[in-house]
Amino acid sequence: MKKLEELMKMTIKFINKKDIKEMDYEENLKVEDILKREDIPIETVVVKINGITVTEDEVVNDNDEVEVIKVIYGG
Repeated sequence: MKKLEELMKMTIKFINKKDIKEMDYEENLKVEDILKREDIPIETVVVKINGITVTEDEVVNDNDEVEVIKVIYGG
């Protein structure tokens, strides 16, 4: 694990929860790693990084803004 001053920063917005969280993380963190840390099943959300829809294997970079949007099911 890197020292605190070597960690990168990102902002995560949980759209349906209206929750915003700033998070320190190590390099090469993927979207799926964030979702696992937050205990969010991949199949239940759409994720955007800096406004662009991405897949779970996308790597998050320093100062990225990550939006987690819950998918609403219905019939």
